[in-house]
Amino acid sequence: MENLITGAEALMRSLEHQGVKTIFGYPGGSIMPVFDALYDHRENLNHILVRHEQGATHAAQGFARVSGEVGVCLVTSGPGATNTITGIADAMIDSTPIVVIAGQVATGFLGTDAFQEVDLVGITQPITKWSYQIRRAEDVAWAVARAFYIAQSGRPGPVVLDFAKNAQVDKTEYTPTKVDYVRSYLPVPEMEQEAIQQAADLINEAERPLVLVGQGVELGNAQNELRAFIEKAGMPAGCTLLGLSALPTDHPLNKGMLGMHGNLGPNINTNKCDVLIAVGMRFDDRVTGKISTYASQAKVIHFDIDPAEIDKNVKTDVAVLGDCKDTLAAVTELLKPAEHKEWLESFLPYEQMEEEKVIRPELHPTGDTLSMGEVVRAVSEATNNEAVLVTDVGQNQMMSARYFKYSRERSIVTSGGLGTMGFGLPAAIGATFGRPDRTVCVFMGDGGLQMNLQELGTVMEQKAPVKMILLNNNFLGNVRQWQAMFFNHRYSFTPMMNPDYMKIASAYEIPARRVFTREELMKAIDEMIAADGPFLLEACVEEEGNVMPMTPPGGSVNQMLLEC
Repeated sequence: MENLITGAEALMRSLEHQGVKTIFGYPGGSIMPVFDALYDHRENLNHILVRHEQGATHAAQGFARVSGEVGVCLVTSGPGATNTITGIADAMIDSTPIVVIAGQVATGFLGTDAFQEVDLVGITQPITKWSYQIRRAEDVAWAVARAFYIAQSGRPGPVVLDFAKNAQVDKTEYTPTKVDYVRSYLPVPEMEQEAIQQAADLINEAERPLVLVGQGVELGNAQNELRAFIEKAGMPAGCTLLGLSALPTDHPLNKGMLGMHGNLGPNINTNKCDVLIAVGMRFDDRVTGKISTYASQAKVIHFDIDPAEIDKNVKTDVAVLGDCKDTLAAVTELLKPAEHKEWLESFLPYEQMEEEKVIRPELHPTGDTLSMGEVVRAVSEATNNEAVLVTDVGQNQMMSARYFKYSRERSIVTSGGLGTMGFGLPAAIGATFGRPDRTVCVFMGDGGLQMNLQELGTVMEQKAPVKMILLNNNFLGNVRQWQAMFFNHRYSFTPMMNPDYMKIASAYEIPARRVFTREELMKAIDEMIAADGPFLLEACVEEEGNVMPMTPPGGSVNQMLLEC
């Protein structure tokens, strides 16, 4: 009987067995036995105390996105667990592998409306890959092994373990457990040679092929395979928001960002190409615009690991199922070298038009007020375009995605599918733990920063070296832009009264600068980059700046507005 341990201790050993080194969490009543066990494992398991459980999930996401590992959260039951819901939903739609372990009341109290009881499995089943309640100590090792396998295999995503208190304190034997198979779960579909051949044939015959690069390339570590694929056949590529760093910004075949605020060339030419090749992306409505007019002239090849994505939004001619690291390489072997010179040249007029009407005015404004884009570009260049970009949601997100430059993979962390304001700050904290060797810059608006402002406490305690850039326009900028364009300038509750962010930074012992002019900006950026640790740079930008170009909601992808 001497080798019996508690379920809480079994959890610690199971996490160590999975190679976990960092946990983001917040203690409470129903998870206390686990936190007590954690006390003896502090050397191996670095627990980061966040200031709110939503912060824990976003930090775990930031950690996972830059490191390629599973992010781990540890929270209590009831409100602790429900506070993680937004992050879990965000991780699901953006295919981010996280495991959320939440306390739960003892099994004898389930269904009695006990203190801090909530049906977490019921709530999270629609927004997880797997949600499971651990009711017995002997099930801990198996449940953890299965959770990590499901979270990181195939198309990654979130898993929730609801850990009943009795299972935390009861005794069990412990055996290290590995799971690499779950009945009826096929993480990677088998590659079909016929589909590989059909895809290669279509590409070889194409005169105007266009490749859409999604986050699946980053998740599958297929960046080299993607480059070989597009270079051999001389194919232009556009990237989704989450796929932006899968190809270096300056790659000659990289034609820019797809979608509502993407670049003119790849969006307009989507409706002129003869073969559209989607790789690890899901044809989100922000990318397609009006579906009925989207690339209707083109044959569509869809590379994806998730069969559920095939024909979901856009009808596919050839579905290439499997891991894109393998499928891209297989198709590339069958490709004939090509150049598509005329087709590539067709992007130039659009690039020139966008440069003249949008990019140059944004990066080199004639007025005295700072523009959002010039702040972003200046920060990017100060990091030699090698930093990890983390964004919040809104104009700050679209501006930083457009004007930051990417030279390394896994360099953009943003809330794509859910569009979660408040994501930026905690995700950036997580990113500094996932890749401590890299500079992490987070761009936020004055609205998004205030949604998880309390995580400045985590930055303070951890001395997390987050370079925070606040683009302050005293508006909820994205909604204000829509109100200007589509609601007759009726600014209903979008003007924002802001606190003094310098005083807030000072209260958290974080060095900070507020800038209004270009001269101040360059000095402050140098100071921020040189700072050994966190820094808050508040750039007071044009109040009514707009993100252009823009496909109006419900509009066709090739009908982009260049001015407001």
